[in-house]
Amino acid sequence: MKTTPFRLAGLAVCVVALTSFTLNYSSQSPVAVSNLGQYLWCAINGVPVSQLTSSSDEAMQPESPKAEWTTLFDGKSTKGWHTYLKQDISPLWAVEDGALVLTGKGAGDIVTDQEYGDFELELEWKIAEGGNSGIMYHVQEDPKFKATYNTGPEMQVLDDERHPDAKQGKDGNRTAGSLYDMLPPAKKATKPAGQWNKVKLIIKNNKAEHWMNGVKTVEYPTSGPEWDKMVAGSKFKGWEGFGKYAKGRIALQDHGDKVWFRNIRIREL
Repeated sequence: MKTTPFRLAGLAVCVVALTSFTLNYSSQSPVAVSNLGQYLWCAINGVPVSQLTSSSDEAMQPESPKAEWTTLFDGKSTKGWHTYLKQDISPLWAVEDGALVLTGKGAGDIVTDQEYGDFELELEWKIAEGGNSGIMYHVQEDPKFKATYNTGPEMQVLDDERHPDAKQGKDGNRTAGSLYDMLPPAKKATKPAGQWNKVKLIIKNNKAEHWMNGVKTVEYPTSGPEWDKMVAGSKFKGWEGFGKYAKGRIALQDHGDKVWFRNIRIREL
């Protein structure tokens, strides 16, 4: 092959580029032999060496796309929900001023039409004076389980000031934001009855977090020895199926008291 001034110049650039790379980067991290070809290509084609990563593995790792939020309540209808173990929904669950409202006793708990495993759930709730309700997850809709709370762990919704449940249980583990009858809130962040509370429930990789008005109230594993110990020390000890499922429906509880929910959305993780 005939040697031209262009090839000689390219060769010189390669030598300079490799020498520069060795001086600047060899002391920081080892470079795989396969990467040398990339630096030669950069030198010949005039591409800055800095545009390459020091690890080919890094370059092959794409960013995980963010999950999209799904609206669970459109503010106009009860679409996407039904009464537990039924196909329809009681008219006692009504839509008022953009909120999903339990207006009377006997409506029954409602659940999402879809099931969810790992997810992030956001919503706002407010409770009437002296009221009680709850948000359950991983609920199994099976006739052998008569109620949503037979299988679904609960984030408590409560008027802590007036409802007697706030004084029952252990160390406040039945107050608003708690993992009901299992873990009390680490910090109190609940607003009084009649005011909106913004909550978040995150379930991911066998771990759960409850958030209330920007404050993390509880954090716990959803399976394993620590979970089993918490269940054994609660009213749910010996309950078949309680907290045993990694996927299920979201439930909103009818505890006989007026309660409002709005801005309900979820994204799967």
